[in-house]
Amino acid sequence: MKKTVVLSLLISGGMHVQAAELQSWPQGKAAVLPANSTIQVINIWATWCASCRSEMPMLSRWYLQQQKSGKGRVAVAGVALDTEANLQRFTRQIKVSYPLYRYTGADSRAWMRQFGNSIGGIPYTQVRAPECGFQQSLIGRLTEDKLNQALAAAKKQCAQRKIHI
Repeated sequence: MKKTVVLSLLISGGMHVQAAELQSWPQGKAAVLPANSTIQVINIWATWCASCRSEMPMLSRWYLQQQKSGKGRVAVAGVALDTEANLQRFTRQIKVSYPLYRYTGADSRAWMRQFGNSIGGIPYTQVRAPECGFQQSLIGRLTEDKLNQALAAAKKQCAQRKIHI
């Protein structure tokens, strides 16, 4: 019988997830999403989802702009609900500039509910700033405007709480 290790994800304010359910890509090792940023953008997607595929280049550019600007710390993580083979084919065709992970568990809908996605639809993105209690869900195809608005809202809430980001 295998032992299951439960890891606490700091970015979710104590949410628990099975370690074996999330793997770093392409390493394929058990992983947790990074918690070292003031603002986190978690994008849940799949290669078979047309809207997901179409938003990836924009999200990659947006992420690189955030990294270059040096204005606050923003981390982006993409979590694929897909097979290893599909993810491998996709990442050969489309260059992704931010870290990718692959969900490998048996119940992606239950897993997504932990991120506030109660309907289980994708693409689904959550923007959060745990230090100041900000969390915003974006369902459907992302745009740069939607991301910038969520980022501005996070910064505003943090400023109101006198937390510098």
